[in-house]
Amino acid sequence: MAGTRRGRANRWAMANTSRAFARTVQSPAAPALALLLFASQTAWAEEKSADVATCTLEPGPIHTVTRVIDAETVTLDDGSEVRLIGALSPRARDGDATDGAWPAENEALAALNSLVLGHTVKLAFGGQRSDRYGRTLAHLFTDKDGENIWVQGELLRSGHARAYGLFGSYDCGPELLAHEKIARDGHVGLWALSLYRPKPATEAGLLMHVRSQFHIVTGKVRNVSRTKSAVYLNFGDDWKTDFTARIGKATLSKNSQWAAALETLQGQDIRVRGWIERRNGPLIDVVDISQIESVTPTAKPEPVQPETPATAPETTSAPPDATAQPSAPKFKQKRPEPRVPGAVNL
Repeated sequence: MAGTRRGRANRWAMANTSRAFARTVQSPAAPALALLLFASQTAWAEEKSADVATCTLEPGPIHTVTRVIDAETVTLDDGSEVRLIGALSPRARDGDATDGAWPAENEALAALNSLVLGHTVKLAFGGQRSDRYGRTLAHLFTDKDGENIWVQGELLRSGHARAYGLFGSYDCGPELLAHEKIARDGHVGLWALSLYRPKPATEAGLLMHVRSQFHIVTGKVRNVSRTKSAVYLNFGDDWKTDFTARIGKATLSKNSQWAAALETLQGQDIRVRGWIERRNGPLIDVVDISQIESVTPTAKPEPVQPETPATAPETTSAPPDATAQPSAPKFKQKRPEPRVPGAVNL
């Protein structure tokens, strides 16, 4: 796509921020080829018909935000704490900085304060509803000048968070990635810092240095190895020392067509995101297909088109460990117009 076309699309997307939740969302049709499936995590195909949906979320209660604890956690008027699932904010410890001294964290905190503090928010749920600390895991939506704003999408689009998921909470993965991509491509916000940019899979020593942290790793798949319990995407000649992405049996079973075509990734450049672990060499456990992206997307993300529900929503884990695998909003939405981030609608 020509630079001018890309520039117009990005400017339009930045102006028409994360408009949220419609009423018809179902899963995209199951793809026949793995590369198409992986590319779809990066950007929705422009030619998709309007009846193909994005994702679904279950409506929750309406509250006022009384406090912003950090750049991804808020307190509501009923005293409960809500973690904004899907949007991982920068922290001072990312840069070995003291609390309050990390610019990326301070900017993200200011952005979230501006969006929600003292404002009414609508909660929506997908998958797991609480983390191991008892905090509610939810997507937040707020009104801005008459528009429904998806808070997670806005933070990602403006470069104040990275797209991620927790075990049982990977809902709206493609939509989260589409919003993140705008900021990442433009080196906006945290993406202006080399610390957060994708790390090369060939730098095993660097990846070991940042183990136990969330990162994006990019590189060419050298080979694909299957065992009874997992598929391994190896990015080097020696799996004992080089970077590997592991896809466990549970994830393979839930995505059988995708799993059957994983060998087609050999020789392909891909992006893998997650918490880096030490298992021989550095490794990321892939527990949701949104964790793997094609490095070269085939199309631009599609737009967010808000649709207000007829009635107000009814009231209604942490990073994966070495063995457990994380897995994936229930409002529905029709497919929006092209060239804006993926839609998530009430």
